[in-house]
Amino acid sequence: MDRKAISILAVSAGLLFLLMQLTNKLFPPQPIPATNLVASATNIVAPTNAATAPGPVTPTVSAPPAAAWVRPEAQEELVTVETADARYVFTSHGGGLKRVELKHYPEAVGRRARNLTNEVASLNSEAPVPAFVLLGDEAVQADGRYQLTATAKGVRAEQVLPSGLRVVKEFVPGADYLLTVSLRLENTTNEPLRLPPQEWITGTATPISPQDKGTLIGMMWFDGKGAQTVGEAWFANRTLGCLPGTPRTLYQAGSNNLVWAAVHNQFFALASIPATNQPVQQVTARRVDLPPPSEAEQAAARNVVAKPFGLQTSFLYPEVTLAAGQTLERHYDVFAGPKEYRTLDRLAGRFGNQLDRVMNFGGFFGFFAKALLLSMNGLHSLGLGYGLAIIAITLIIKLLFWPLTQVSTRSMKRMAALQPQMKAIQEKYKGEPAKMQKKIHEFWKEHKVNPAAGCLPMLIQLPIFFGFYTMLQSAIELRGAGFLWAFDLSQPDTVAYLFGFPINPLPLIMGCSQLWQTRLTPPSPGVDPVQQKMMQYMPLIFLFILYNFSSGLTLYWTVQNLLSIAQMKLTKNTEAAAAKAPPLPPKRKN
Repeated sequence: MDRKAISILAVSAGLLFLLMQLTNKLFPPQPIPATNLVASATNIVAPTNAATAPGPVTPTVSAPPAAAWVRPEAQEELVTVETADARYVFTSHGGGLKRVELKHYPEAVGRRARNLTNEVASLNSEAPVPAFVLLGDEAVQADGRYQLTATAKGVRAEQVLPSGLRVVKEFVPGADYLLTVSLRLENTTNEPLRLPPQEWITGTATPISPQDKGTLIGMMWFDGKGAQTVGEAWFANRTLGCLPGTPRTLYQAGSNNLVWAAVHNQFFALASIPATNQPVQQVTARRVDLPPPSEAEQAAARNVVAKPFGLQTSFLYPEVTLAAGQTLERHYDVFAGPKEYRTLDRLAGRFGNQLDRVMNFGGFFGFFAKALLLSMNGLHSLGLGYGLAIIAITLIIKLLFWPLTQVSTRSMKRMAALQPQMKAIQEKYKGEPAKMQKKIHEFWKEHKVNPAAGCLPMLIQLPIFFGFYTMLQSAIELRGAGFLWAFDLSQPDTVAYLFGFPINPLPLIMGCSQLWQTRLTPPSPGVDPVQQKMMQYMPLIFLFILYNFSSGLTLYWTVQNLLSIAQMKLTKNTEAAAAKAPPLPPKRKN
C-alpha cells in the first residue's frame, strides 16, 4: 500500500474516531412515536369491604401533563436511611427521594479533590424535582406536602388530597445499591374518582462535580429489544455537531413494554425498573437548569461550570377512573449506584433485563470494551495498578500481533526494493492508467508482494483502540486511579496551566513517539518526497484529537507507539546481523 493510501487511511481513522463523538449530534436519536396510552387492569386492587369487585379502570387517551411542580412553602422535612453502601435522603416536598449519597465514592478525585469539598458522590443532587414525585393536575398533586414516617425497613410518604385520593409511597433500601419503591393511589370516597394523566419522575441526570461540563450525562431506556440513549448533544441540537442550532427541550418516546429507564453521568446511574406485570408505555426527558455553583466553589477550583444543567426523566401514565374504594398500585426496583460492570451484570442476570447496557457497551466496539475491562480488572486483581494493567494489556496485544507486524514491515521493504521496476512500469504506461494498474498488479503477483499487508496491523488494532475509548467512558475502576504524575486515569493528566491552557504531558509524549515511529517507517514506493514529508507530521492530527482525552487512553497509545518503535529497531538490527553473517558453505555432493 503506498503512502497516499496510508494517509487516506489515517485521516479516515481520525474521522471515524470523531464520528463516534458526533453520531448523536449529526444523527440524533429519534423518539419512537408515542403509542396510545392504554391502562392495565392488572394493578388494580379491589377494596376489602366491597361485596363485588369494582369495575375496571377506564382508560382515556390524552396528552402528557406538563412537568410543572411548585415547591411547597411549608418547611422541608428530611429523613435519611443508610445502608452499608449508600445514604438515601427523602424529603416531605413531594414525598420523594432528594438525593442518594454513595458512601464509597468521593465527589472529586485526584488533583481536583485538593480544592473541592470532601463530600461523597451523589445522584439526583440539586435536581429541581425529587425523584419519584408524582406530577399532574390538582387531582394528584395538590400542595405537594407529604408526611414522612420512618418504618422498620425504610420510609413511608403519605398525603391525602382534597379530592379524597390518598397517595402512599413506600421506600425500602436493599443490597447492591437497590431500592424498592411502591406507589398506591387509593380512592377513599364513595364515588368514582377521575385521575388525570400522571407523570412519575424517575430521577434527574446531574453532573458529578462542579467541574463536570455535563457532556456525558444522559438518559437511556430499554424495551427488551434495544437501548436508546439521549444526551446533551441531542438537546443542544447543534448544526453539523458544532454550530449553534435550535435547542430541544423535550424528548418523548413510546414503547409497548419499557423494561427500564436510567439517568446517568459518566460513572453513576439511577435506573428505574417497573414490575413486569405493570409495563410503562411512554418515557420523557427534559433539559432542566440546576442551581449555579456557589462563590466558594468558584473560588476554590478552576473551570467550574457556571450554568450547570440536568436531564429530568419520567414515566407517563394515562388517565384512569378509580371506583369507590379502589386502589391502583405500581412497583419499581431502583438501582442507584456506580456503573461498575460486575455489579450491573449480576443484577442484569437477577432481573433478566440487561441492565448492564447502561455501561453503553453495545455494538461492535462494545465487545472489545467489555473484554478489555474484564482483562484490566483481572490483572488488577493480581496486584497490578491500573496504569500497569493498561501497559500489560498493550504489551500482550503487541505480542499477539507481532508476527503480523513483521510480515507488514517486510512487505513494505520489499515494495521499496522493487520501486525502480515499478517506476519503469508507471513511466511506460503513464498514458494508459487502466493498463498501468493491470501491469502493476501482475508485477506484485509475480514477486509475491501484497500491498495491503502494510496497513493490515493498523486495521486490526483500530477496534482495540476504539474499545479502549468506549471502556474508558464509563469504567469507574479508573476514576481516581493514579499513575506517575496522572492523578486520575479517567481524566486528562493536566499538571499545570499556561495562560489558561492545560499542560498534558502524556499526549505530548504520545505525539513525539508517533512522530518518531513515522520517521522509522520505511517509505512507500510511488510517493513523492513532499508527500512523504507531509506524512511525517500526520501524528499532529492525532495529538490535537486526543489532547484532552483521558490519560488512560493516551497511555495505551503511547505504549503502543514505543513498542512499535522497539519492534522496528529489533527487526532492523536482526536483518543487519543476518546480512553481515558469512554465507553457509555449500553442501557436498555424495
